[in-house]
Amino acid sequence: SEGPSEWHKSYPIAQGSRQSPIDIDSARAVYDPNLKPLIISYESCTSLSISNTGHSVMVEFEDTDDKAAISGGPFQNPFRLKQFHFHWGRTHSQGSEHTIDGKPYPQGLHLVHWNGRKYATFGEAAAAPDGLAVVGVFLEIGKEHAGMNRLTDALYMVKFKGTKAQFGSFDPKCLLPLNLDYWTYLGSLTTPPLNESVTWIVLKEPIRISEKQLEKFRMLLFTSEEDQRVQMANNFRPPQPLKGRVVRASFKA
Repeated sequence: SEGPSEWHKSYPIAQGSRQSPIDIDSARAVYDPNLKPLIISYESCTSLSISNTGHSVMVEFEDTDDKAAISGGPFQNPFRLKQFHFHWGRTHSQGSEHTIDGKPYPQGLHLVHWNGRKYATFGEAAAAPDGLAVVGVFLEIGKEHAGMNRLTDALYMVKFKGTKAQFGSFDPKCLLPLNLDYWTYLGSLTTPPLNESVTWIVLKEPIRISEKQLEKFRMLLFTSEEDQRVQMANNFRPPQPLKGRVVRASFKA
């Protein structure tokens, strides 16, 4: 498959002025006292399915209203939850898309939301500069994460590209750290079409999962059942140039 270094040939925006991910230089991030705390209301969220997209594993949600949404932070409107997915490495030395002071984490979780007050569909929002909000959570290796078990136990059902299974009543709130301090900046999707439509919220505090849990992600495949097997790992885009953007912090460093 064509790697990130080739994407600009088909998607010229890959060399645009607000591409993601980035390396967050914590000393250069600007504390903004006007940033509100992030409010995450997933209580009534309805998860539908888990699937292997061929570049990650994704859990999708019903998004017909603002029941499951994030608000506060830098946002005027609530953004409703559409899906979450992960990025991880072949080894523990890399895996997350964003890095902090040059340091990657072994895995990253992205929760993708869209502005349902302003746009009629996810597709319309994904094409607009203020259409999407993605919350990025870092994962590090530590003790087992209880909330993650139900998810890692379902991965065998979506081993191959293009497979999908029912995955109801999963609340991703359990995958968030207690402390919701964040960095925010204007960026893009990190996979084609790479639209520059994302306000990123990168949480400072990581969550922990066990080595065994992360290994289950590495059993997934980039390939369909009939193809020669290629392990799904290193499915992250490297950090992109900042090009004059300012990263704001909701907390004093």
